Amino acid sequence: MNSKPLRAAVSALALSSALVACSSGGDDGGGANASNCTNAIPKKDLPVVTMWAWYPNMDRVIDNFNQQNNEVQVCWTNVGQGGDAYDKFQTAISAGTGAPDVVMIEMDRIPTFQIQDALVDISDFGYADVKDDFGPGPWKDVSVGNAVYGVPIDGGPLALIYRKDVFAKYGVTPPRTWDEYEQAAQKVKDAGGPLFGDLGANVPALMMALQIQKGATPYTYDPAQPQTIGVKLNDQASKDVLDYWGRLVKKGLIGTQDQFTPEYISGVINGNYATYVSAAWAPGYLTGAGVGQGQDTGKFAVAPLPQWDAANPVQVNWGGSAFSVTRQSKKPELAAKAAYGVYADEKSLTDGWTNQIIFPLNEKALKDPKFIDLKVAFFNGQQANKEVYVPAANAYKGVTYSPFGQYYFDAMTKQLGELIKGSVTGSQAADRVQEDVTKYAKEQGFTVQ
Repeated sequence: MNSKPLRAAVSALALSSALVACSSGGDDGGGANASNCTNAIPKKDLPVVTMWAWYPNMDRVIDNFNQQNNEVQVCWTNVGQGGDAYDKFQTAISAGTGAPDVVMIEMDRIPTFQIQDALVDISDFGYADVKDDFGPGPWKDVSVGNAVYGVPIDGGPLALIYRKDVFAKYGVTPPRTWDEYEQAAQKVKDAGGPLFGDLGANVPALMMALQIQKGATPYTYDPAQPQTIGVKLNDQASKDVLDYWGRLVKKGLIGTQDQFTPEYISGVINGNYATYVSAAWAPGYLTGAGVGQGQDTGKFAVAPLPQWDAANPVQVNWGGSAFSVTRQSKKPELAAKAAYGVYADEKSLTDGWTNQIIFPLNEKALKDPKFIDLKVAFFNGQQANKEVYVPAANAYKGVTYSPFGQYYFDAMTKQLGELIKGSVTGSQAADRVQEDVTKYAKEQGFTVQ
């Protein structure tokens, strides 16, 4: 079997999702129409490439790039964030027209579009010149095999945010290991304290990262064999992690509120949780949600992510986006210059991290003393980058994602819900996810190893 039926199956499935999502109408944002820009083009004699991106400071970032670049100009449009943008991109892929030259994609979505031949391998378009701008972990996240399908922008090295007032009141210190985390949670509960943390069903990507930290390798995929994929979602490491969190839920040590909801944020503000396991983008998210203000001011700190083996730490990541060149681009080399150059200059990077919009993966920022030594206001002046986030980012090794990541996340969300209800054990949840995703992969034409 060649790869065309497989790509068609994935494309058809994604298109059906896109049509449902877009059925309520709305502007397509202009697609590849370079006359429909959010920004002004200052150098009108230069060729123009189009870009879809959603960060709130993209207007300043694009202006910075266009003012500095004498080879190409970028016409930027925001067609929506995350799923909204993906639906529009999938529709353009299926129609064979309407995609921009460059599209912002979360790293775990790159294989979904790569397998449809919707993205360009940019390794021959200047990769060698910028390779040292990022570490091996980010490059692996945007690669499929040896081919490079995106330029990393930001990431989410994981850490442990905690309430200093709660820790001080109940005499606990930041746990170095997950065993210590459970012990501290029990100590706080026994003393009548708040929940120690939370397991929401709506954070499957976080759960995948925590399983990888334990040693899981969810997927193995070689684009040279596009019909074959390794799926191991119920190995012992994956089961151990789900069993661990299921045990914390059963013992009443942590909550089960969906995260990123008003109810959860209210709980964080009211001190209902002693810790928050999250990524380096969390301070910006929490600040925007109103956490750390008023009576909460100065009560939060951050520590390294607890480890399964303190002597052999493993750093993992949750989230992160990239700029990818689309197959529909008629100017792929110029599009690659834009992908490499946008959000790569010092002014744009500094704007991103000072305003807590991104956690940059570019080495220009990660090695910048101003970034490293930053006293983070949300953490009451703690040098969180130096102490926690930059070391975690530097140690991150990268992940192999699957071409059907969203289906996997949906399957994991369902089983996390069952785990929270007590309907299944963690091991049973892992087995169910394995069965569900394996069946789906075979239906899409894969041979599952």
